[in-house]
Amino acid sequence: MAARQEAEADPLQSAAFNKFRERLREKVDLSKTNWFRVGGPAQWLFRPEDSRDLSNFLQVLPESVPVTVLGVGSNLIVRDGGIDGVVIKLGRGFVGMSVDGKRLTAGGGALDQNVALYACEQGVAGLEFLSGIPGTIGGAVRMNGGAYGNDTASMLIETEIVERSGAIRTLSNSEIGFSYRHSGLPDGCVVTKAVFTATPGDSDEIHDRMQAITTSREETQPIRSRTGGSTFKNPEGHKAWELVDKAGCRGLTINGAQVSEKHCNFLINTGNATARDLEALGEEVRKRVLAHTGITLEWEIKRIGRT
Repeated sequence: MAARQEAEADPLQSAAFNKFRERLREKVDLSKTNWFRVGGPAQWLFRPEDSRDLSNFLQVLPESVPVTVLGVGSNLIVRDGGIDGVVIKLGRGFVGMSVDGKRLTAGGGALDQNVALYACEQGVAGLEFLSGIPGTIGGAVRMNGGAYGNDTASMLIETEIVERSGAIRTLSNSEIGFSYRHSGLPDGCVVTKAVFTATPGDSDEIHDRMQAITTSREETQPIRSRTGGSTFKNPEGHKAWELVDKAGCRGLTINGAQVSEKHCNFLINTGNATARDLEALGEEVRKRVLAHTGITLEWEIKRIGRT
């Protein structure tokens, strides 16, 4: 009886969501959808067909239901208790790319690496840095993703978003409010499309620059491990990895979580770490760096869900 009453109280069990049933799943294991391979289930997971489908869904979703957007889970710790409400994951309808004059358009679900490769094929320079960011375009816009001397803010013209209300809007670069590894996008919105400056370039030269980025990543980062990318933001005037190293944290472990020996601004799951282990390790690193240097590291990796 209690379980039935709980189901009836869940607004996503109502008839208003019948037309979304094929794309709406309940209690989905999220540990298989993030690079750390940790975390609990999503209460609901929705995969919209396109921006209009997403808009229609959000229009009928009560404001009381929390919404979380999940890309490929590369810069993310999903906590062990899972995520309440609806997790939105963009699929095939959000991976298209095109070039029109001086504009390159990419769907919010497109992998950064694939956009960099497409730009190279089209003779578009300036987006090589995306090949060094393990995530999606939506995440790059949301976090102002950057690497190897360039970032999203410097190349973005405008972005299409679907707001929590279901409204579809296009925001210019100046309206987004970019700063270091941050954007001022509205809470709860979903980045569905991004338009970048398409500067003509030589495809061979672009390819060489991308290859140099790939070689550098392979030599200096634990990209073959279960990791989430850079853990902490670089404080002004400092490099996070150097602060972590000087505080004696290289190789530090808590259960199955470890500070990478190869690049100590990376946490890795050696095989049996939980989200709690990873987050506790990160906090221990922050504590030791503060004690050693007086500098408080800020998390770059997002941590979401219930503990």
